[in-house]
Amino acid sequence: MDAPDVSKLQVHDGNDGGSDTGTTSSIEKIQQLLKTKDDTSRFVGLALLKSVLDNSPELQNEKGVIISLWDSISPKFLDRLLRTGSQSGSEQKNSKDMLDLAVAVIHTFAILLPEEARHDEKLLGRIPRLASAVLHSSKETTQVIIETLLTLITVPEGARIFAGLEVDDWAPLIEIAPEHSHVLTIFIWAWERGTTGLDNEQSREAVRAKIDSGIQSFVSSFIGTDATSLLEFISHILRNLDEHLIPQNPKWLGSVAKLIRNLSTNRPTAASRSAYTNCASALLLTYPESTPQLLFLDEKDSSKPFSYLLINLILVDLRATLPSLLGKLNDPEYPLISQRLTSALDILTAFIGQLISWMEELDDPKPGASSTSTWLKMPPDLVLKLSSSIAETLSVTMEYLRDRWDASVAGAQGLHPEARTGSAHTEYGSRKTLAWDTKDENAATDAFILSAIRAIALWVRDDDGDVLRKEGAGLMDMFMELYQSSSSASSQPNGLDYRLPILAALEGVLRTSKGIQAFNSYNGWRILSADMLKILEESSASASLQEADIIRGTRIALVLQIVAESEGLPPEDWMDVVTAVAAYNVPAVEGDARDGTLVDFQADVLQLATTLLKNSNPGTRKRYVYSARAIRGIAEQLRSRVEGNSDTARELEDVLSALDM
Repeated sequence: MDAPDVSKLQVHDGNDGGSDTGTTSSIEKIQQLLKTKDDTSRFVGLALLKSVLDNSPELQNEKGVIISLWDSISPKFLDRLLRTGSQSGSEQKNSKDMLDLAVAVIHTFAILLPEEARHDEKLLGRIPRLASAVLHSSKETTQVIIETLLTLITVPEGARIFAGLEVDDWAPLIEIAPEHSHVLTIFIWAWERGTTGLDNEQSREAVRAKIDSGIQSFVSSFIGTDATSLLEFISHILRNLDEHLIPQNPKWLGSVAKLIRNLSTNRPTAASRSAYTNCASALLLTYPESTPQLLFLDEKDSSKPFSYLLINLILVDLRATLPSLLGKLNDPEYPLISQRLTSALDILTAFIGQLISWMEELDDPKPGASSTSTWLKMPPDLVLKLSSSIAETLSVTMEYLRDRWDASVAGAQGLHPEARTGSAHTEYGSRKTLAWDTKDENAATDAFILSAIRAIALWVRDDDGDVLRKEGAGLMDMFMELYQSSSSASSQPNGLDYRLPILAALEGVLRTSKGIQAFNSYNGWRILSADMLKILEESSASASLQEADIIRGTRIALVLQIVAESEGLPPEDWMDVVTAVAAYNVPAVEGDARDGTLVDFQADVLQLATTLLKNSNPGTRKRYVYSARAIRGIAEQLRSRVEGNSDTARELEDVLSALDM
């Protein structure tokens, strides 16, 4: 089909002549042209229709007329125009005009059609042709195609249609993504909203494979660019995509790590700093086994390895931003700043974890372990400098947490909950009148707080220095309140669980007398022992008890053991633990994977109860003689289930020996 010359066609605007009759007549004539079987007449009708709609603003609000005009257009004719204009090396005269007109008409109706009409397959069915047309369209038409696709994928069915395309159908858009960043937004919407409701593993596997190939194509397309937008895209996908659809062991992981390395070492801007920080964090959280070596290890020795440069950039960003962050809580940019700092702390936590494991491996090499190629290649002086910088940054972080918690909850440093003012009741809930916080959320729902506690916990638990541990003791009221709030699902709408990080932090903080004093001041024993005993009780009867709960119970027992050994003579209310343990009904062996973890937990609780009995005065021990006998019976029962010379077996032997005294 040859496109006719429509440049001299004139359409009377409804504003000329002062009546609606002319406009109505023009619309009827256009509809007649669109409904004919002659392609040339249809093309003329489309051109006239586009002109009328562009020059008649009042007509754009006539929803009934818009729907009627759209119904007059043949979808097959639109597809032919798109296909003809998208053919490589097409010999058709004015083929680009056909493509431009078809795209413009679809774009216009995508905007003007009422919301309910946008769900029509006649409109959404044009998505595949539009996606393939971008490689052969002009710069202006390409932009219109992208805008049209962005509009169409906001409809759930549109997102599903786009997500259902094959990787080859995505290829034209992926190829132009470096010059058109909104293409990445199209894929975000489609992959996150168009892949819901997959009810079987086969469907999920197919979509996961396509997404994996799609990201690989994006990485190839962005080679030679700074890839800032790509790193933000990958970060967003990994954080928000359904976990069943996230690629497993992707081949593009190494290439993305190289992009992060290149971007972070080439004078990054604020946008690029945010991109590589968020992406590195997302990779570490999603692929914790393979990413650390890609980011933290160098292939050869260097005077300043990349890991040193990266962590230094992270630490500098944290120290520079945190002092002024409290004043930005209600600023529009706070969510982006908070996300970047949260990612920075996640990277720091991962590095500290790797640093600890490398140090342990150096101190105690395991037989058959890999060579030194898997160790941190950093000169000792740089390790010392980095350790000092990490400690300084975590100190600044703790100062911010103290200020944030005071502003949000306490109102003054360390102010006991009973000393705070009453709640102010509003339509949004109750808040302490002495405190202030963000208008949309409180400190307990801020992911930054959780990431900060994780980093602090890992460092103070494994570093032997007392300075940060004593500073951590100053956060004890925050630790205890966050622990209690995490125990109630209704008070954690964002699903933030602080309990394990807080327990890890307490393992270090309670090594100091200041930590023990703060722990007792804020009812730490009552809070933690209640949680531990609840887990113990549920383990005797509930098959639904999760392994994560058992692990938490083990960490609680360890923390309380530290306190019990430090305090000496236990207060009377602590002996409630002995009474509860003595009444424990040991469950039958289930033969599942939880059994080993459960026995470890049970042994730790028995050891705690034995320590309390051993540290009590003779009169108290005499009163608890029957409880001691019951605990001994439980220990004997568990010992019969543990074979060999394992740590748990030795722990139970110690319990039995202590109870014989």
